[in-house]
Amino acid sequence: MRRRYPLLSAFALLFVLALPTVARAVEAAGAALRSPGGQAGLTFSQDEGGVAFALDWRGRQLLLPSPLGMALDEDVRLGPGMRIVGLRRREGDERYRLVAGKHREARDHYRELELDLADADGRRLGVIARAYDDGVALRYRLPRPDHGDLAVRQELTGYLFADDYRCWSFNVGRFNTPHEGEFDPIQASRIRPMHLIDLPLVCEAGGGATFAIAEADLDRYAAFYLSGRGDGRLGLDTRLSPRQDTPGIAVRLARDELDGDGHLTPWRVVMLGDRPGDLVESNLISHLNPPTPLADTSWIVPGKSAWDWWSGSVAPDVAEAGMNTATMRRYIDHAADMGLDYMLIDAGWYPGSSGGDLWDPSADASRPVPGLDLPALLAHARERGVGIWLWVHFRALDTRMDELFARYRDWGVKGVKVDYMDRNDQEMVAFFHRMMRSAAGHRLMLDLHGAYRPTGLNRTWPHFLTQEGVLGAEYNKWSRRVTPTHNVTIPFTRMLVGPIDYTPGGFRNSRPEQFQVSFTRPQVMGSRAHQLAMFVVYDSPLQMVADSPEVYIDAAGADFIGLVPTSWDETRVLDGAIGEYIVLARRHGADWYIGAMGNEAARTLDIDLSFLDEGPFEATLWQDGAAPVEVRRETRRLRGGDTLRLALAEGGGGAALRLVPVAAD
Repeated sequence: MRRRYPLLSAFALLFVLALPTVARAVEAAGAALRSPGGQAGLTFSQDEGGVAFALDWRGRQLLLPSPLGMALDEDVRLGPGMRIVGLRRREGDERYRLVAGKHREARDHYRELELDLADADGRRLGVIARAYDDGVALRYRLPRPDHGDLAVRQELTGYLFADDYRCWSFNVGRFNTPHEGEFDPIQASRIRPMHLIDLPLVCEAGGGATFAIAEADLDRYAAFYLSGRGDGRLGLDTRLSPRQDTPGIAVRLARDELDGDGHLTPWRVVMLGDRPGDLVESNLISHLNPPTPLADTSWIVPGKSAWDWWSGSVAPDVAEAGMNTATMRRYIDHAADMGLDYMLIDAGWYPGSSGGDLWDPSADASRPVPGLDLPALLAHARERGVGIWLWVHFRALDTRMDELFARYRDWGVKGVKVDYMDRNDQEMVAFFHRMMRSAAGHRLMLDLHGAYRPTGLNRTWPHFLTQEGVLGAEYNKWSRRVTPTHNVTIPFTRMLVGPIDYTPGGFRNSRPEQFQVSFTRPQVMGSRAHQLAMFVVYDSPLQMVADSPEVYIDAAGADFIGLVPTSWDETRVLDGAIGEYIVLARRHGADWYIGAMGNEAARTLDIDLSFLDEGPFEATLWQDGAAPVEVRRETRRLRGGDTLRLALAEGGGGAALRLVPVAAD
């Protein structure tokens, strides 16, 4: 049955009849929006098909007029045939501090345009647009229904490209996914309607323009994907993740869940820059999320963690290594010896602990398995100055969330790694938000695995330190997919939208052609310096130091892992090309760290250090040696303005630097 709308009053009827006049006035005035510095612009046009938006960057059009609209339940379509009947403008400029991440302080400076759309039947739709100097964002204000629930079947937002851009896309192929895969290069014209492209989609437009389509402030809604258009026009359509209970519906909200005048959707974001590195530096996704409600964040402590699962819980100096007290005690001691902050006790610590299709409904995440003296381990960790994190399957947590979080807090646990969500429909998004609130109430930090890609939630909930949703080091255990090319692609793609728990630090290094798959004691492709650089290049306020304790003892490069921070005051991309190489500098206090990573090709890079203060700095360098496991360590004096030459080895080379200011001679 088609939804009925109330009869128009005489005043409303006159208003609707006047819409063409109002729309012409709006059109004549120019429904356009430019960023504060003028770099980015949005233009809204209207014709018989409805209202469309176009995007330009430094005066060059990147998106042609692209459709706007929503498909609601009962075949109600808002957007087609609508006209602009009103607009409002405002400007925002605010500085805020981030608890953890790639910058300590961020400036949220934008211009905003809010449009009121209406059709001849009096149906309304709001569009809110913001323009920043590093991107633009759009969201809808959905109308409150006259009766019943608000239901959204699909979104009609499109992105019509002005040219056949070279892009990097991750075709997940299905809605239920852990979001772990490669971002492969593809021409925009090769993206098909049957593809399901995860975010972000990154495109180089040539001539000094790069953009990425992303999402921010995902709450009480379903996440979206992109697919190729089927109408012959070059561009993309939006596809919302369907609900599990009613697959024909993506979003359903009861009237008492709505805001006073309807419901605001998440932001649809286009990040913009002259070069790919500009997108890496951007805080745009954070800007578009609400500030944190937490008054006290002193208990949120970024750091590095030892980890037992990746290496296979091996500890050669333990007689029967595995999920037992002796092995976990050895990993705790390993964390203390390396100066790590935490130890993560992974899957297997509680009865029925398992993952994925092996989910055991009788699992009990409130007590350890026999042979694991958890109280003794927690006490030993406190004595060694090491905090404990625990792994838990989300299904074990779901119905007992507050109870389990309270128990973990009382035990003295610092954080929880939650796993196997593998969805981003409306119900799972709601689970994420419920989990954030509950964990914050019990002062527990979070690391999410099997999680959908970030949408800036860690600004609102800064105890959410990191997450997976990336093809990371675990895939070395069963595949050859984690190549050097992949490693230098994800900083420019997946990492744009938030932190990545890639789990670096593999010290069984090999050339790609010599790499062998092993589930226990896995190897990694590329040099050891390539792995060290990951601790600088990859955003993650919680970094897992992946390998087993014995490989770090007196090992070349292990000293850098103990020194490098995980949260930063400033981030700069010094050089790079997607899938080829990256050189990234981060500041922590007065000290700078630089990470350089390359793909399979050898290369020499000349790095301009003019971003530094004059100095001098004592620079310690960890560079590629003659073999993948070898590291050349040297110390020299450098000044701001110097040029630093780095030679990255063939087969996944790298370099890591620490620069500490010293008194002038």
